Amino acid sequence: MSSGVYTRCTVIDHIGAREVNNPGVILAPSAEAVRLASKLRDLRESHEPRLTQAMLADALSAERPVAVATISSWESLTTPKLPPAERLHSYALFFCTDRPQLVPETELSADELRHYQDLHQELIGLRDAVHGGARGSSLSGSSTWKFEDGPITIICPEAPRVDWPPLANEKDPNYTRMYRYADLDALIELWGHIRAVNPDLTVVHRLPSEVTADHLSGHLVVLGGIAWNELAKRLLKTFRELPVSQVEVADLDTGEIFRSSGAGGREFRPLWEEAEDGRVLVEDVALLARLRNPFNHSRTVTICNGIHSRGVLGSVRALTDLNVRERNEAYLAEHFPGGSFALLMRVPVVSGAALSPDLEIASYRLYEWSPSKKAKAE
Repeated sequence: MSSGVYTRCTVIDHIGAREVNNPGVILAPSAEAVRLASKLRDLRESHEPRLTQAMLADALSAERPVAVATISSWESLTTPKLPPAERLHSYALFFCTDRPQLVPETELSADELRHYQDLHQELIGLRDAVHGGARGSSLSGSSTWKFEDGPITIICPEAPRVDWPPLANEKDPNYTRMYRYADLDALIELWGHIRAVNPDLTVVHRLPSEVTADHLSGHLVVLGGIAWNELAKRLLKTFRELPVSQVEVADLDTGEIFRSSGAGGREFRPLWEEAEDGRVLVEDVALLARLRNPFNHSRTVTICNGIHSRGVLGSVRALTDLNVRERNEAYLAEHFPGGSFALLMRVPVVSGAALSPDLEIASYRLYEWSPSKKAKAE
């Protein structure tokens, strides 16, 4: 056997990928590894004046020499290498000031020290997530739904009482509580996925009327729009930095449209086709957003919303559907390395079924925003 022809191909665990035995097979890096690499690249490219990799390597070499090729490997979005924790300390020290060299922590001003601590905590958290993602679930492309701790509460809209079937009545001997829930398709899809990815964590679902202070202090996943989910309405108002709102309009009585704020504000509406038996929904709009939990900044809020139930399901399936979730996770990792974002997406409806948005296809992306970048309408 000639050397190198049938060598075992090993993908290093420290980038969150898996080891394989097939010759020549190289798996994509984990979304966590791409997220860290993208953050390091953004720090360098957004610096004023803009830094080259050579300039950054020279600055970081003040503590210990580092090669330009090493900087490049840490920033690679295709084969990222994991920087040592002490190097992230140097990154945070360098980028927390406007000075052109590394400054000892003891010489930082009060504002610089706060900036350093926040940036260092963020970078170490991203690095830890790479290890967590590599050790975690075998479900590929599940980093958004992988949580380090719990509890995780999915808050579901409650259908109007007038729409409850007989079995939603507690007096019925065959009472079934789930008949009170709206957006059940989205809940079933998401409930199973989150539990599979987080087998050791507590995952519960609640109606808005059942939510307690303990639920609000954990990780929250909010399903559905503002009409049937009071918590969704409250959170959308609480997130003042989020330039997307959901509003009722007189010409649509089946849901609430989305509206972007600012000078170039737009409305995002569903699309219909006329059929023999009336209008048919052919495209809904979905909102997928992740932000810090306003009640506990160490936890997150994820909003899976839509104008109609197909939009809600589409926002969920963007990160659960095996056909698209890995590509979509990679897109989020590359474009939103800080982890907070909002996306408005098209959700085509074919034969009554919602199709999962593929974020690599530009036409699916209607609007995107993150705290560190200006909003972008496609």
